[in-house]
Amino acid sequence: MPVALRKISAISLFVDDVARSKAWYQRVFGLPIVYEDENSAVIEFDNTVVNLLARREANGLIGPAPVARSNGGAEAQFSLWIDDVDAACKQLEETGVELINGPMDRPWGMRTACFADPDGHNWEIAQNLS
Repeated sequence: MPVALRKISAISLFVDDVARSKAWYQRVFGLPIVYEDENSAVIEFDNTVVNLLARREANGLIGPAPVARSNGGAEAQFSLWIDDVDAACKQLEETGVELINGPMDRPWGMRTACFADPDGHNWEIAQNLS
């Protein structure tokens, strides 16, 4: 039987300033820090942890692959499926988060909005309209 590769347990995001990113993630998502040291802070979502890793340490994790430069443009988007995009947008704006786009209804039956963390990692909130 093949090994099942279908559950994402951890995502590492390379950041320029761990303290700044940690503060932003705690303010925006209100989630607990489950581990931290001078090079990282790990935040726990329901079934996944997000490791905010200092960019200077990223090569030790992914080398010999190159580490992308800071704010080089979006390469991925992380989506959170929620029940009320409009209410979440209001809450985000109250915490000082600027939306990149949205809220808007998409042709595939979702209402979405997008925002980015201080290092340019994009997050989408999405509500099923059906």
